[in-house]
Amino acid sequence: MSSSSFLSSAASFFLLILYLLGSSQVSDGALQSTYIVHMAKSQMPSSYDLHSLWYDSSLRSVSESAQLLYTYNNAIHGFSTRLTPEEADSLMTQPGVISVLPEHRYELHTTRSPLFLGLDEHSADLFPETGASSDVVVGVLDTGVWPESKSFSDNGFGPVPSTWKGGCEAGTNFTASLCNRKLIGARFFARGYEATMGPVDESKESRSPRDDDGHGTHTSSTAAGSVVEGASLLGFASGTARGMDPRARVAVYKVCWLGGCFSSDILAAIDQAIEDNVNVLSMSLGGGMSDYYRDGVAIGAFAAMERGIFVSCSAGNAGPSPYSLSNVAPWITTVGAGTLDRDFPAIAILGNGKNYSGVSLFKGDALPDKLLPFIYAGNASNATNGNLCMTGSLIPEKVKGKIVMCDRGVNARVQKGDVVKAAGGVGMILANTAANGEELVADAHMLPATTVGEKAGDIIRRYVLTDPNPTASVLIQGTVVNVQPSPVVAAFSSRGPNSITPNILKPDLIAPGVNILAAWTGAAGPTGLPSDPRRVGFNIISGTSMSCPHVSGLAALLKSAHPEWSPAAIRSALMTTAYRSYKDGKPILDIATGKPSTAFDHGAGYVSPTIATNPGLVYDLTTVDYLGFLCALNYTSSQIRSVSRRNFTCDPSKTHSVADLNYPSFAVNVDGSGAYKYTRTVTSVGGAGSYKVKVISESTAVKISVAPAVLNFKEVNEKKSYTVTFTVDSSKASGSSFGNIEWSDGKHVVGSPVAITWT
Repeated sequence: MSSSSFLSSAASFFLLILYLLGSSQVSDGALQSTYIVHMAKSQMPSSYDLHSLWYDSSLRSVSESAQLLYTYNNAIHGFSTRLTPEEADSLMTQPGVISVLPEHRYELHTTRSPLFLGLDEHSADLFPETGASSDVVVGVLDTGVWPESKSFSDNGFGPVPSTWKGGCEAGTNFTASLCNRKLIGARFFARGYEATMGPVDESKESRSPRDDDGHGTHTSSTAAGSVVEGASLLGFASGTARGMDPRARVAVYKVCWLGGCFSSDILAAIDQAIEDNVNVLSMSLGGGMSDYYRDGVAIGAFAAMERGIFVSCSAGNAGPSPYSLSNVAPWITTVGAGTLDRDFPAIAILGNGKNYSGVSLFKGDALPDKLLPFIYAGNASNATNGNLCMTGSLIPEKVKGKIVMCDRGVNARVQKGDVVKAAGGVGMILANTAANGEELVADAHMLPATTVGEKAGDIIRRYVLTDPNPTASVLIQGTVVNVQPSPVVAAFSSRGPNSITPNILKPDLIAPGVNILAAWTGAAGPTGLPSDPRRVGFNIISGTSMSCPHVSGLAALLKSAHPEWSPAAIRSALMTTAYRSYKDGKPILDIATGKPSTAFDHGAGYVSPTIATNPGLVYDLTTVDYLGFLCALNYTSSQIRSVSRRNFTCDPSKTHSVADLNYPSFAVNVDGSGAYKYTRTVTSVGGAGSYKVKVISESTAVKISVAPAVLNFKEVNEKKSYTVTFTVDSSKASGSSFGNIEWSDGKHVVGSPVAITWT
């Protein structure tokens, strides 16, 4: 068999295995899968006392053996179950059934940040609330929690809020007594996972809220971890760790397991979080793109929004490719990632006298004070992809006692170092390829190692392949701060345009997501590798998974300062006060290109919480506005019901336009010359004032005009509307161009990004 046909057969076999993992066989040989069934709650026959009885009866009408996995009361009205495709089709014909959708598998999107954002021990003055604790509850859907972490200490906290209806569930290695006045809720959801993947393997992970992975502990402590002095990872980033809102309460909902995060479990967790009365929901997970009526996270988030819950989600780690975003529903705040001003330099030293700067979090015995033999992994392997340092690919006789150069890609960065170490190598230089460019993400490697950018990697590779006697070493330099320029947009951060609704600009904003220090599990080392015996209280990791909880915690701060603000008002405050340029006026850079970033990269900009407390004006939205948005998408009544859980018919006498959704940003899709009009309404939250508009456009092909050009407010909560007209001359431009619309009264600057795309 040729190598290509073997790979094709292997790929087909792998896809078959993945398919079978998501399905199970019943006695007649048909394959079952998990489905989420949306029901029209109001259509329940009077003969039933409980909706769950009606759901069960509807299910029995198509399958004698099927069981209800979950019934949902808040996130949706309906249930989840295991069915064959034929049974699912049959169920769709039953009275009261709105839709029967196959389950979706989601994946995780995997300190100095409070100081860099302007939040320190004196920031309580900006967020006035008496006492050391707040009644705001941040709910985190993730891998669970390590409750013993100091980040969940309840020292100084008052009683659990009287509005809290949640609880703590016992399970493997977890008792209800592990919760306290800080960590006030802990639950786990595994029925959907187990229905597809089989029982949770309790020798590998706890069937309980306990976090054996680390991701959930990291995200929840980033959002709302208590103040911990003397925090660091192996001495790196030493200082005081605190969440964005250290006074907020935390409730964790474990929905992610070794095999992924399943939408039936996610919906059940959102359903319960709404019932428990959380104020903020943070979800650092995603799974591709689909219409809102098919997207479990979007549907659950809509129900949460209706209850006044702010929902923050990660944008995804599929950047820098365009159209790579997750979680783009306009009732979700979509968060991309940028850097901090902190770095962890480690120098690659070559035998030709040249040095190249990289990054590393290795802590351990330094290499000998001399240059060591240096080899390229591709020349130390019989595998076709030997340069990637995959498990078992290196020949020990060729790497023993040497520094090994590996290329980034396919397997985890830390795993490459482990592979080098297992083969007898003593150090590693890890080189970025074109996919990652100059972005440097630090790792707690198992041996002396540094990661270098693509340009340095190409030079080092040329040296190791052409020098007759190449030598090298690695010098770890610790922690440095005040790195400039900072921030920059992370290369991995997913980018717009928005592929589901191009007229809604996403991401909404960016926040710290690179090399973030936060609490960690006691069940895994900082690399997460089974071979890593180290245990740490804090870890440094990167991803939009890290930027999302920054915004979740900041939303909690704003909610405590302004309890009357809606989720849309909170998002508006964070977006319109975000910044898009450095102090010298130059635009924030994109590390992927080295050039200025655009609104498709950074959205409204980099979050600036100290200004967000007093934004001057906000763009507010209600459920009715979002229903009008669904009408503008030409959704059917059934599709609208799937999202909103109500019988709603679009008014045929009204003209619904996505352009008129009262969003704090503007995305204009141009399909020819002419005028494109967008209407917005702002609400004064800063009292009386006269706001003048300033328009910035980088393209002569688009003239942006705003009417009226002045908005006069006499009192708090007064509303004023304005219209933006984009007059386009398509003969002058193609691609995309960007700009800003800013309103200012001399004290506040209320900024909105503009993205114009020629289709």
